Amino acid sequence: MKIGLISDTHSSIQDNFLEFFEPCDEIWHAGDIGNIATADILESRKNLRAVHGNIDGNELRLRYPENLIFTVEGMKVFITHIGGYPGRYNLSAQKIIQSEKPDLFICGHSHILKVIFDPKYNLLHINPGAAGNQGWHKVKTAIRFDIINGKPANLEIMESPRNLAEPVH
Repeated sequence: MKIGLISDTHSSIQDNFLEFFEPCDEIWHAGDIGNIATADILESRKNLRAVHGNIDGNELRLRYPENLIFTVEGMKVFITHIGGYPGRYNLSAQKIIQSEKPDLFICGHSHILKVIFDPKYNLLHINPGAAGNQGWHKVKTAIRFDIINGKPANLEIMESPRNLAEPVH
């Protein structure tokens, strides 16, 4: 199974990200979607698993939960928007990590792409950075990877210059 991972779109999704996700079976969004139109575009392309973020309004909060925990292809996944990273998890995320014991912990919010193995909890932490135009980041990012035998593999990073003049949906 191939996964496309994105976060912090803040109401825009560029065609190059949609092209990057074309070979994916699912898209996972780690919050701050921005608006229903962006979610609808992603849902029209692939199965979308998403959480709401701190900037998302009531309509998105009703559609997507704050935390998402599921198992796919033998891998237990925990997605939330604000979670921190190994050694600096926020209290809420740390409690869920301790109780649920995910293999993969995904969050967004920081606009900083990170892929870190956490030996304390034996999990891989991924923050795909930010794919939208809002925020301080200079490069927009997304990730795709395969799940093989319950493990993430073949991780690829897409980088796109932050260019406010580019057409967005």
